[in-house]
Amino acid sequence: MSRRSEQSGHGATRREFLAGSTAVLGLGLGRLVPLAGAAPAATVSVAKCDSYSSAELVRSLDRMFDQLGGLGRLVKGRTVAIKLNMTGVGGFRLGTARQGETYWVHPRVIGAVVHLLDRAGARRVRLLESAYATAMPLEEFMYKSGWEASDLARAGRRVEFENTNWLGRAREYSRFPVPGRPLLFPSYLLNHSFEDCDTFVSLAKLKEHITAGITLSMKNCFGNIPTTVYGDHVPEDEPADEPRSGREGVFHQGARQPSRPAAPEVDPASPRDAGYRIPRVVVDLCAARPVDLAVVDGIDTMSGSEGPWGLGERCHPGVLLAGTNCVNTDAVGTAIMGYDPMASRGTKPFETCDSFLELAEEAGLGSRDLSRIEVAGTPIREARFDFAPLKRGRREYRSWRPDPEEH
Repeated sequence: MSRRSEQSGHGATRREFLAGSTAVLGLGLGRLVPLAGAAPAATVSVAKCDSYSSAELVRSLDRMFDQLGGLGRLVKGRTVAIKLNMTGVGGFRLGTARQGETYWVHPRVIGAVVHLLDRAGARRVRLLESAYATAMPLEEFMYKSGWEASDLARAGRRVEFENTNWLGRAREYSRFPVPGRPLLFPSYLLNHSFEDCDTFVSLAKLKEHITAGITLSMKNCFGNIPTTVYGDHVPEDEPADEPRSGREGVFHQGARQPSRPAAPEVDPASPRDAGYRIPRVVVDLCAARPVDLAVVDGIDTMSGSEGPWGLGERCHPGVLLAGTNCVNTDAVGTAIMGYDPMASRGTKPFETCDSFLELAEEAGLGSRDLSRIEVAGTPIREARFDFAPLKRGRREYRSWRPDPEEH
């Protein structure tokens, strides 16, 4: 099932080229380092930004990317894939606030990032998201959610869209083996778009998460997974034709295995606890498909949950983050939220789950130790916005999803 992509110089496949270039250039993740003390640390840029004014966003992000060494080294002449954060059903809102003001990355942040990538010489920019329980084109999902996809298409010279929740335009899924020691699955089948790119960007929202404690650039990658393979009601012997559900059965509950030919779990006797499983899936995914650039929208967001179904509330941290190592970036983001990135299970924000930051550090993906991470731009103490006092208390996660047959 593993699909070999085009050659990328010296006879190497694109996958091999990516693995080698990120290790040499320091643009991705050191994926095979076994000790936390050796986990890489790269600069993270932080900027205060009070509004979604396009001009202010472009100025702020442009300065931030310069502080990281410039976008050109990451994107010039390359195909860039951007994983968005558009979790849940498109029409769901927190009160009257629009999705981008609470739990989705704001469309103007997307437009600003696409514009700057294009200006830095990206050959092509592809916007990716796994639209919930539907195979409709991503542009249509955006339109139905109140967005103007045409505005995003005009942000660059060549902008494409793909719903990665199913097979999409390819003939088969791409297999991404987890290097080193996998934590939950030895490999993952994903939409071809995650392989058919030279640079991968996780464009996330600064939020808390009911199951994983927090969700920033790393947890955003949980949405890479197609529910046609890992969904609740897919056949055992082959993927479904279209997505019709979430991923709880395979990942949160461990109640079933994914469809063949996806690999089964490494250890079927491992805990069936979502607080054990989801952090490990996140780390596996970030090791298998490294994040080359992490960008986090924390201007307007919500606390207490990753979406309106979790009974959270709207807040305004007024901050943007960017980094070339997703673990470092999320560690700084965690501190900006008022939490300790060195916290383990049982300590906020990881009260009921293992810390994916800790697991990622142990796997050698990146350091969560702030003393090792250089912060450029606004210091953490000036950008800090405490989420904990806003929290109304986590409640039992209850299914909010409608009958998938209706969507």
